[in-house]
Amino acid sequence: MLHDPRPALRSTPIWRPKRVLVTASAQAYPHGRSIAERAEALGLVVERLRSDRLPLVRGEDPRKAYARAKSTLAVVVAPPSKLRLQPIAPSADWRVDLAEGCPAHCSYCYLAGSLKGPPITRVYANLDEITGALPSYLGQGVVTSRSAERADEGTTFEASCYTDPLGIEPVTGSLSALISWFGRWDAPVQLRFTTKFASVDPLLDLDHRGRTRMRASLNPDAFARFEGGTSRVAERLQALRRMAEAGYPIGLTIAPIIAADGWEDAYGGLIADIAAVLGELPTSADPTVELITHRYTPGSKAVLESWYPGSDLDMTGAQRREKRTRFGAVKQVYDASTMAALRRFFETEIAARLPAMRVLYWT
Repeated sequence: MLHDPRPALRSTPIWRPKRVLVTASAQAYPHGRSIAERAEALGLVVERLRSDRLPLVRGEDPRKAYARAKSTLAVVVAPPSKLRLQPIAPSADWRVDLAEGCPAHCSYCYLAGSLKGPPITRVYANLDEITGALPSYLGQGVVTSRSAERADEGTTFEASCYTDPLGIEPVTGSLSALISWFGRWDAPVQLRFTTKFASVDPLLDLDHRGRTRMRASLNPDAFARFEGGTSRVAERLQALRRMAEAGYPIGLTIAPIIAADGWEDAYGGLIADIAAVLGELPTSADPTVELITHRYTPGSKAVLESWYPGSDLDMTGAQRREKRTRFGAVKQVYDASTMAALRRFFETEIAARLPAMRVLYWT
């Protein structure tokens, strides 16, 4: 537990990719050129390509291929399919992708098995085209647009669930640009993003108009060991408070909830830490909680075990059952008794220790 609810901030290292590639098409967009300039200002070497084909090494050892890909940033043009937004229940009405791929090294990674090819971080240069597509979705969707419980949030847009937008922000500037765009959009809308990073300084003075909600993705220290390359949990909480003090709505994403030995004490300590750091928030903070239990697919399990062969994250199938999505995909989720115990614990603890925070959903 935190002994001091407001410990001094330390300097969180920013991600510095070893390789920055900018495709020929991306160079034609102002935002693509801006990313290249930001990278060079950070002292990174930028390769401006003459084509749109990424020069990737083929056939090397899988571990080396993974390491190389995770240290590569490619600036590309989002394909037309990215301009046709997809629903993202239960979080928000629509998903807006700024990038795909993430610099963190989480051994439960939700992206494993979802993205094709090496886990390179691809950031989109055609940001103006992406934002230009958003107004046509105003008032559409089924999560908040048509929900009596969450109608106050307006039409909601989840920023980049296929990356950590704050983790790559020092290099890309994409999140700041999107927050500012939503600040100028005079409509009942909300941009949402979740992060495991704490470098919020570039966001604090933006004219956000309260239309962006930051959520910190949290786990107790006992399980945060599965989140390599991220900011410490204590730093994330402090960053969240700083955002609240800057007038942003905020939230918690407690995920993935892991039912390993000692989970009650571990999550009890986390909730106590949250209460200590996020007490007496400004009214504008409107704090929320999202609760997401650990789950995995056969495909993601295979990928994760190849990426993180030394991880002790339990994916043996114990305390699990199969769940099929409406598209026929199979996930391994906790069995009914484990789910019931987890849900009962969190609902009781949050009501007792974080009474000002509304729980948006449990899954």
